[in-house]
Amino acid sequence: MKIRKILSLFLMLCLLAGCGAQPTTQETTHADDAVVIALDVNSEPAAGFDPAYGWGAGEHVHEPLIQSTLTVTNPDLTIGYDLATGYTVSEDGLTWTVTIRDDVKFTDGEPLTASDVAFTYNTVKEQSTVSDFTMLDSAEAIDDTTVQFHMNQAFSIWPYTMAVVGILPEHAYDSATYGANPIGSGRYMLKQWDRGQQVILEANPDYYGEAPKMKTVTILFMEEDAAFLAAQAGQVDVSYTSATYADQTVSGYSLEAYQTVDNRGLNLPATPRTTDAQGRTVGNDLTADVRVRRAINLGIDRQEMIDNVLAGHGTPAYSVCDQMPWYSDASEVSYDPEAAMQLLDEAGWTMGADGVREKDGVKAEMTILYASDDSVRQALAADFANQMAELGISVQIEGVGWDTAYDRALSEPLVWGWGAHTPMELYNIYHTREDSDTALYSPYSNPTVDQYMDEALASDDLETAYALWQKAQWDGTTGVTQDGDIPWVWLVNVDHLYWVREGLQIAEQKIHPHGHGWSLVNNVDAWTWSK
Repeated sequence: MKIRKILSLFLMLCLLAGCGAQPTTQETTHADDAVVIALDVNSEPAAGFDPAYGWGAGEHVHEPLIQSTLTVTNPDLTIGYDLATGYTVSEDGLTWTVTIRDDVKFTDGEPLTASDVAFTYNTVKEQSTVSDFTMLDSAEAIDDTTVQFHMNQAFSIWPYTMAVVGILPEHAYDSATYGANPIGSGRYMLKQWDRGQQVILEANPDYYGEAPKMKTVTILFMEEDAAFLAAQAGQVDVSYTSATYADQTVSGYSLEAYQTVDNRGLNLPATPRTTDAQGRTVGNDLTADVRVRRAINLGIDRQEMIDNVLAGHGTPAYSVCDQMPWYSDASEVSYDPEAAMQLLDEAGWTMGADGVREKDGVKAEMTILYASDDSVRQALAADFANQMAELGISVQIEGVGWDTAYDRALSEPLVWGWGAHTPMELYNIYHTREDSDTALYSPYSNPTVDQYMDEALASDDLETAYALWQKAQWDGTTGVTQDGDIPWVWLVNVDHLYWVREGLQIAEQKIHPHGHGWSLVNNVDAWTWSK
């Protein structure tokens, strides 16, 4: 493994230094309009730069850069415009009419029209491998600057979808080749892609917006150890890193931390243990009691986790949507182990001589699962187990692969990672599935919560929808927060850490979603070097 990482670093340095003399620390100089960034190897889009196959969307949502989008998310995560000049939605929420600019060209010189927009959305509806477009029936170009989206169901947060779908050229799209040779109308063009190594982006000289200040952007895909060594050698301007390296220093660089909604949390199965129609074990007799779930939530010292697991680089997490416009501050709780123990006492779980609570001859025991290749989730699981021991709950931890994790999480809590720039994250976690009597990832259902979320989607106004998403979290009587059902507990939001070369001014960052990668470069066009 170490040999492979050293080889990876050597290849990267060869790309930058021409495989000449071996580089020395801080050898590389930079152009005033160029930047070199090391991202995680998982940031490389396996299917290329095609929005139909995940570029800009999927689990790690970001701006596609090479393509334009209809809308954008502002720094406060409200909606702004890119290609769009305005939109309206019908009273029943089933027709969205969007007007677009008339001065946009693709990089091959062809004009971008509403026909390209309609083609894009009809294509991603049929082909997207990572995003759900079941809410869309079809897209239709009314004229060159007007497109209509005909929906299968009301979907008030459609503007958040429009913010991540890059527009394809109808005249030049081939699903077999486009990903490696994308034609777009965005801020940058793909100059070079060396698979497994790097991507080089160049500023689009015909971009309709403000010209990018960074004319050349080189993205290197590197293992974390190699990325750190590249920063030490001065071969990159920005390098992603983690809390593992937070206590290090790199000459000529500062360690920058960016806030996120990249959260880590645990599902707590909210139904008693049983077997479902597929023969899977579903539910958990310990966490089926809402008093136990509330006790667990109160008994988590989130700041201790941040200090000990994340080396101080994180924020407490109380929901899946902290700091978003649709977040409800009713989610926030204070660490209160005494109140947690009182709840467990009230639930009939009495402390045993061995320090483990019992009820009706059954021990308060459970297993916490974590992804076996994720050291941070493992450390959080271990820290959680230690904290629960103080309450009298015995927790074992177990590393698992994702091939079995989803099924096992139906009965055993799992350390998950979530966080997105859309309220659909709430819906996907808490809403009852149409083909089942529980939510998708963990057994839980509340008709009132479902109704609020359904009404939020059906709303014709985003501000009204935000309030309904907040009510789904807590309406004063019920919801998914501490005084409600609390079927999930949230631990921490993980800061995204980067080594940044002195003199580089990174533009103001939005709160990053789940995924440590392309979100940083959403606004790389606005980065500058100090004189």
